[in-house]
Amino acid sequence: MAPTAPAKPRVLWLIKGLGPGGAEQLLLLAGRAIDRERFTYRLAYVRPDKTHLVPEFEALGLSPERLGERTPGRLGWLVDLRAAMAGADVVHAHSPVLASVARLLARTLPRSHRPAVVVTEHNEWSSHRLPTRLLNGLTTPLDAHHWAVSDQVRDTMWPSRRRGYEVLIHGIDTQADPAPPDARAGLRAELGVADDEVLSLTVANLRKNKDYPNLLRAARRAVDAEPRLRFAAVGQGPLADKVAALHAELGLGDSFQLLGYRRDVHELMAAADLFTLGSAHEGLPVAVMEAFAAGLPVVATTVGGLPHQVRQGEEGLLVPPGDDAALADALVEVARDDALRARMAAVAKERASDYDIRTAVTQQERVYAEVAPARRRSAA
Repeated sequence: MAPTAPAKPRVLWLIKGLGPGGAEQLLLLAGRAIDRERFTYRLAYVRPDKTHLVPEFEALGLSPERLGERTPGRLGWLVDLRAAMAGADVVHAHSPVLASVARLLARTLPRSHRPAVVVTEHNEWSSHRLPTRLLNGLTTPLDAHHWAVSDQVRDTMWPSRRRGYEVLIHGIDTQADPAPPDARAGLRAELGVADDEVLSLTVANLRKNKDYPNLLRAARRAVDAEPRLRFAAVGQGPLADKVAALHAELGLGDSFQLLGYRRDVHELMAAADLFTLGSAHEGLPVAVMEAFAAGLPVVATTVGGLPHQVRQGEEGLLVPPGDDAALADALVEVARDDALRARMAAVAKERASDYDIRTAVTQQERVYAEVAPARRRSAA
């Protein structure tokens, strides 16, 4: 009788929601690079109001399972999660709260059905609420492996915890097709941006850590100093009304367009001349990697992994967080100097090759293969 082929490790990806956030986009990009011949993948999420990317995952053959859908009740998602974990060899969590819950739930399962838990930290610990930091920090030692998306994210962890984290730079699909040739002209016409105007694009959800007040105030200063500057922002979130109110208060009008959720970010990048973030906290923004691939200079704040991504004066300019005057000055400098923009754009385009998602997926799958057999051996 021929020997039985070893079973493929079963990997469960776990994330809070499937809205248009950075971690969700990274997971979607990873889904295009996974090795289906060596691993079996499932994807589970919790929030019923965050389903924007479900169709994209379904197109990849990764049909997302919403936890709590099978089991009614406020805590039904915990029952569903425990059942899903029992059928996995590796659980890879992408949210600190869910990671903490998964670590503890794993200990309630028989050893023969207990998965290894691995975790990716996408954001600075200082950006989390205190209960989240405490629960995450106390349960982290239960991981089989854990990654941080940047040195800066790791540096915000408790000193006793950060030593165990591996920094793994995630990325984008560097082999993706470019935007259609007519995308730039078509979208600039849609937005009412003239050929001689300079369009700054922001892709960031309307959340506190993205500090839209800083960006809007900087835009007001920058437009007053350089009328050729125009702004467009893609994003949705809980602060939408407050952001809209401040936009109106500042009298930005059509000079700063709040576009809401868009599926054509790739094409909008092609329509823009530079990319801007005014964040107070960051991990390693996917949008900046995508801006590099589109050949866009970046003007941003010195938070999270941004100083690692954007070298001062090379791919763009960095300013302190919360300083709208400095952000405005940097925007005006880049907008007024066509030669500077062209030079930064060329460097950014070349730098994009450093962020191939396939590299991160290969390293993750190496760990999956290592920890899954170890779990099975310990259960034997």
